[in-house]
Amino acid sequence: MRILIATSNRNLIGGVEKYLQALFPALLDCGHSVALLYEYPHDAARETIDSPGARLPAWCSTALGTESVRREVSNWRPDVVYCHGLDELRLERALLEDYPAILFAHTYYGTCISGRKCHAVPRIEPCDRKLGAACLLLYYPRRCGGLNPGTMWRMFQEQSQRNTNLRDYRSILVASQHMLREYRRNGVDPNRLHLVPLPVIDGALEPIAARRTMPGGQILFVGRIMDVKGADHLIRAIPEAIRKLGRHLKVTIAGDGPDRNELEKLAQRLGVDADFTGWIGADRKRELMRQADLLAVPSLWPEPFGLAGLEAGCLGLPAVGYDVGGIREWLKPGESGELAAGDPPTVSGLAEAMVRALADPEHYRKLCLGAWATARKHSIESHLAALEVSLAQVQAAAALPCFS
Repeated sequence: MRILIATSNRNLIGGVEKYLQALFPALLDCGHSVALLYEYPHDAARETIDSPGARLPAWCSTALGTESVRREVSNWRPDVVYCHGLDELRLERALLEDYPAILFAHTYYGTCISGRKCHAVPRIEPCDRKLGAACLLLYYPRRCGGLNPGTMWRMFQEQSQRNTNLRDYRSILVASQHMLREYRRNGVDPNRLHLVPLPVIDGALEPIAARRTMPGGQILFVGRIMDVKGADHLIRAIPEAIRKLGRHLKVTIAGDGPDRNELEKLAQRLGVDADFTGWIGADRKRELMRQADLLAVPSLWPEPFGLAGLEAGCLGLPAVGYDVGGIREWLKPGESGELAAGDPPTVSGLAEAMVRALADPEHYRKLCLGAWATARKHSIESHLAALEVSLAQVQAAAALPCFS
């Protein structure tokens, strides 16, 4: 099959790009022909999602222009376009008109004005509203985004157009049951919606015997330090968890972001033993996960999936977090970690989840085994098998004759 991957960035930026970096060689190994269409000029000196040795056909829409790219892609003759969320609506429209296309909805593409899918007032909490005019009315009172009315209106128009475009994708893939419900709520035909969980990218399974059996007190947070990621909830929960466990806990905050300075001040004010590492690479992240006793994923917004927990599970490291978005897909309470209620998320609830995970050595051992077993199910091979079914179905449907 000839598959055109359409995405925004060729350089390695975030989770979408990490996924595609793993997917390219897997598709090529299966005998598919693959090409890349990306939106923004890339830096050849930095890591890219396609290996230079693969020498894939690749086109940058910003550099060539939509019509030139359209001609180049036409000459390559893809059977299917596999899209990962484009910023340029004109380009997306052209692809939908020319080819059978599949969208992997990594985020709230066409279902939320700001993409955050949560309110900030009176507190940060997930939103389950369908995209529509009422979102404009609530945008300021509930602080769904920024304060610029022009930006609000522009984003609403763009997301509304993306919502309209959803109907023209032959298939829409999502990573969690939560995202299935999100797209059904926003009018996507359930017959075109398919659950294809994401694979573990930054991690390989290690022998479960490598995990310690006696829980210590090392808590790890990995991610961007910003309001919706809930790192402040974690810092506030540590003193309460210490009181209930009766032993010392230390937290490592691996990441950076706009709220880092305030978070460091909060830790100092509360007397929390916290180490702030700044941004880290994959190897350092894996090292910290080996050293940790518990991964904290205290996201306040509804994470579409959340891969960090599976990466930790490869090392037998259980997690705690709020029951929001797709977190429950891999953080199974009492099995691979402990969940705190997410409606609303509270500091006390998070502290209780940490206590449940760490208080009893036998229960902790069970969580380590469960986290490892859960991660084992999310291999690139199992993901590719499900993806190939969707690709083949779309290709076959497109080849059927049309009778009017």
